[in-house]
Amino acid sequence: MTTLKAGDKAPDFSLSSSAGMPVRLSQFLGTNIVIFFYPMDESPVCSKEAEAFRDRYESFKELEAEVIGISSQAVDSHKSFAKRHRLPFILLSDPDNKVRKLFGIASTLGVVPGRATFVINKEGIIELVYSSQWRPTKHAKEALHALKIQSTSGPIIQME
Repeated sequence: MTTLKAGDKAPDFSLSSSAGMPVRLSQFLGTNIVIFFYPMDESPVCSKEAEAFRDRYESFKELEAEVIGISSQAVDSHKSFAKRHRLPFILLSDPDNKVRKLFGIASTLGVVPGRATFVINKEGIIELVYSSQWRPTKHAKEALHALKIQSTSGPIIQME
């Protein structure tokens, strides 16, 4: 499994959303995209991460960024998670972890799905990869920071 890094082209994929509709990454070309992969709906740590993206959502929109959360839970689980935590962004279901593997996100201790965030520019190029299983709220902060500086600095160094 090869982990994608800053400067790589983001691979296209299609997954079902919490609204029950298929979503394709390529449909967002022309806008900035922030994808965060998280282990599971409703865990305390994952809830904090999703809420951090929610609380900064307007700032992401101001920077012309679409926020997308991905985990392996079913569409119904995502619907409930989004409603309970008032999440305004798209949640996608990756039941077989195919997209997680496509992006090269390793599991922690071989069992817990990895937590990683990718900032993708309007041309589909990855600007930032931030991976930290134990600092969930920092993902939104790092993604926002990358979006603010991407237009002047080019790809951001991968952080772990």
